[in-house]
Amino acid sequence: MRVKTLRLTLPLPPSVNNQYVTIGRRRRLSPEAKAFRRSATNMLRNQIGGNEEIEAFMGTIISVPFACDMVFFFETPFKRDLDGGLKIALDALSEALGIDDRYAVSLTLEKRIDPLSPRLEIELGLLPDWRFDRDYVVLE
Repeated sequence: MRVKTLRLTLPLPPSVNNQYVTIGRRRRLSPEAKAFRRSATNMLRNQIGGNEEIEAFMGTIISVPFACDMVFFFETPFKRDLDGGLKIALDALSEALGIDDRYAVSLTLEKRIDPLSPRLEIELGLLPDWRFDRDYVVLE
């Protein structure tokens, strides 16, 4: 049996207001954001490590367009923006799995509430037949 989609769970990423700090004239990842990325990388590697089906899936997704569905489970309904954790979560996912997020051609975000267990659930699916519109030619 081949894995057609990959489902993963991460802690809820920090809000966009807590992801960056200014040092001098430069914007850098905050300590909270760096901790999230380290934690996410470790969690993701633990979730996929040693499973041959998942590792085969990961070998395929490296150079194939993919869809990424993210469901953010927040503690409260309206305290945080839905899109505030997208970039840091996608970057952490890409880093941990060794994929290039430029191959993400479809992103779906959803907000749900779970005050007792805030988290981010991710589902990745391969889109090997996905193409740009016929009117455009991709030059590489």
